[in-house]
Amino acid sequence: MFTGIVEATGRILSMERGQGDTVRLTLDVGSLAQKVAIGDSVAVNGCCLTVVAISGRRLSFDLLGETVRCTSIGDAAMGALVNLELSMQPNGRMGGHFVAGHVDGTGTVRSISMEKDDVVIRIDSPADIRKFIVHKGSIAIDGISLTVAGDDGDSFHVCLIPHTLEVTNLREKKPGDRVNLESDILARYVEKLMRKE
Repeated sequence: MFTGIVEATGRILSMERGQGDTVRLTLDVGSLAQKVAIGDSVAVNGCCLTVVAISGRRLSFDLLGETVRCTSIGDAAMGALVNLELSMQPNGRMGGHFVAGHVDGTGTVRSISMEKDDVVIRIDSPADIRKFIVHKGSIAIDGISLTVAGDDGDSFHVCLIPHTLEVTNLREKKPGDRVNLESDILARYVEKLMRKE
């Protein structure tokens, strides 16, 4: 379980094909590598991944083909910036919202613009995710807990404070880029309960 509060960013060093359609992802995570052990969970752009190797500043993860196909990690370039968050500790603070690290799907950045003093990012999203997106609700974009500022029909938008741009990979995003989306898990449970009645 995560909170969507990004702790650090890392860079993709390599994505090596393994057996079948698996991929070994290796990141330079800087000093964050000192805080993890083999078997720990780390959210990488919002995907819950398991650490399988540690070497200095490098962490490696084995990705299943499904993860590569269904998330934006599959089309990330070498050197791309990724968001990192360690799993939540029982005595930790809940700064964002409950983020499972199970990506629902991807959206596409439609536009990034300045509107008054805000940086506004508009994201096209699939219908099966869009039904869980509500004005002032929570959404995880590449693992970042953000508040939906508006539901625009086939897209939605969020407003970013300068700090969020400084400490996350959103500072390198451009129109057309895919991003991982995880809708609010509470909304998904409510929707399932309502369907059973």
